[in-house]
Amino acid sequence: MSTNSVFKNKNLYIIFGVTLVAVMGVASITPAFPNIIRFFDISPQQVGGLIVAFTLPGIFLTPFTGILADRYGRKIVLVPSLFLFGIAGFACMFTRDFYWLLVLRFFQGVGASSLSSMNITLVGDLFEGKQRTAVMGYNASVLSIATASYPALGGVIAILGWQYIFVLPILAIPLGIVVMRGLRNPEPSGKMHLRTYFGRVWQTINQRTVWGLLLVNFILFIILYGTYLTYFPLMMEHRLGADSYHIGLMMSLMSIMTAIMSSQLGRINRLLGQKRQLIIGSLGYFTASLLMLFAKDYVSLAVAVVVFGFGHGITIPSIQNMMVGFAAINERAAFMSLNSMVLRGGQTAGPLLVGTVYAFSGLNATFATGAVMAILMLVLIAAMVNVKTVRHRK
Repeated sequence: MSTNSVFKNKNLYIIFGVTLVAVMGVASITPAFPNIIRFFDISPQQVGGLIVAFTLPGIFLTPFTGILADRYGRKIVLVPSLFLFGIAGFACMFTRDFYWLLVLRFFQGVGASSLSSMNITLVGDLFEGKQRTAVMGYNASVLSIATASYPALGGVIAILGWQYIFVLPILAIPLGIVVMRGLRNPEPSGKMHLRTYFGRVWQTINQRTVWGLLLVNFILFIILYGTYLTYFPLMMEHRLGADSYHIGLMMSLMSIMTAIMSSQLGRINRLLGQKRQLIIGSLGYFTASLLMLFAKDYVSLAVAVVVFGFGHGITIPSIQNMMVGFAAINERAAFMSLNSMVLRGGQTAGPLLVGTVYAFSGLNATFATGAVMAILMLVLIAAMVNVKTVRHRK
């Protein structure tokens, strides 16, 4: 069956909708960070708490949502998650106390905790083979288009006031209704004994390549959420005096490049192979971090974010495509939830780790940290990832 036929599957557009919501929680608000810092009179390290509060619940809750999805079905988890995301996110608009803003972001993060794993789980449930590879690339492109659009949209909205960026999460509520009424996906059949279930999940996890990919994913999101999303906007304001609108536009370049590369995942996979993709992607993160360290004008910054997007567009969908094929449908949600938990761990640790570097060594050191993390990714890929030894489950 042609990969183009996947666009006739209505479930695909629901998956895209979940992806659009999953990435909304951070990408839309970062251009407003300078405005939020001024409004609440807080430090750059404190504003990173808006990311930490959002991502922290996913570290603890994501595995449980995966188990629930395997035992009781995908919709049982997905619909309430979307509703909570929308209600808590929209409520952020009305608070004028930074403490309560963090509390609401935490509850929004509870709703978001399952989204970034459930969309990939659904891809694995609904598609196989070359179609799955193509859909994974298309979904990563949608994610990247969203991360390109949200900063620009958030930057424009933030001109009216930082609080208005929290209008966007309300869109998760109608999506939840669509999922409830329109999603047609295969559900796990037959509840195996919990001991057997956890044994199968562990058997899938306990592979050298899987551990390597999990570690690479963790470090990747330290770079993305620590170096790039938290401190790139502050660097633009500090070096160039950029406002939220120009920050959003510049950050959108990265996501546009990511979308272009991700949409070509099938071709890239055939041309390079999976391990080589990860190596080239890691070199992209390394090069981009060094360029951001020394960039002094809009042109050099644009080159840096395009290179970052190139690496990101190769790496993210490749890891997701490799991971989703490891587990069978009856334990896939739990397995992908573990991957999402690691991802959330990187999202949470990134602002904290790089924020500590910023506090002791200044803004430039945050981008040097990104380069060091990229080198560590390369070492892990070379030492642990061997796609020929992966035990795939049917």
